[in-house]
Amino acid sequence: MLLIDSSDDPLLSDYCNLTDAASARTGFFIVEGVLAVQRLLDRETGRESSAIRSVLLTPNRADTLTDMIDLCESFDIAVLVAPRDVLVQVTGFDVHRGVLAAVSRTEQPSLDAILEDTQRLVILEGINDHENVGSIFRNAAALGVNAVLIDARTSDPLYRRSIRVSQGHVLSTDWTRVNNLNLALQQVREAGFRLVGLTPKPQAEAVGIAAVQGTLDVPVAFLLGAEGPGLSAETLGLCDALVRIPMSNGVDSLNVATSLAVVASFAIARNSE
Repeated sequence: MLLIDSSDDPLLSDYCNLTDAASARTGFFIVEGVLAVQRLLDRETGRESSAIRSVLLTPNRADTLTDMIDLCESFDIAVLVAPRDVLVQVTGFDVHRGVLAAVSRTEQPSLDAILEDTQRLVILEGINDHENVGSIFRNAAALGVNAVLIDARTSDPLYRRSIRVSQGHVLSTDWTRVNNLNLALQQVREAGFRLVGLTPKPQAEAVGIAAVQGTLDVPVAFLLGAEGPGLSAETLGLCDALVRIPMSNGVDSLNVATSLAVVASFAIARNSE
């Protein structure tokens, strides 16, 4: 454990200016919060080498998270401890959670590898809100979805806010990005998946047991688009089924992550009968 008292210490360089959206970090990402960092450490078990560059704590957290510190040291991960005011100077915001980690990016699995190991898949098209992406990963994990596929326009799941909102499930869920979504959807279908698009369009079937009954005996992929534009016409045309959530009281739609939770829960209920 290394005690740091200066914001100029080079050991803190990974954590500089975390609020600067323009400073896209190359080669590594930041994880924030106790739950997320713990999930990060949990995935290190059995690995030959750690992708975690360092863990940064406030003194109060260092006093209470002794098990986390011991685990870091067992993986030869540097544990840095710095006063809260130093962290504010370095990061540019109040690190009230008191726990950060810097992690080297590793290569994402191929689509082929993901399709071999999953029965439930979520596919995201053009979702560029970091909190929505994080919420989708959290809901997907809770509802038994094994993997997430994102297109070129969807925001980075490893953005700090996405990881935090997901409670670290971004780190424990297989995902990959594809440049050509249409080709990827064809590959997903050829692997035996049923493509189920979520849309408020009136031609879609109202969600319920009947709407998802085709997910009983085959792998299923739930397709989600950004709030507002939704799924593109081309993507909708590639779906095997379209489902919608009936709305009341003038509400036109639900948050995209909530929509996934509603539809996926029906599929799980049907499969558990």
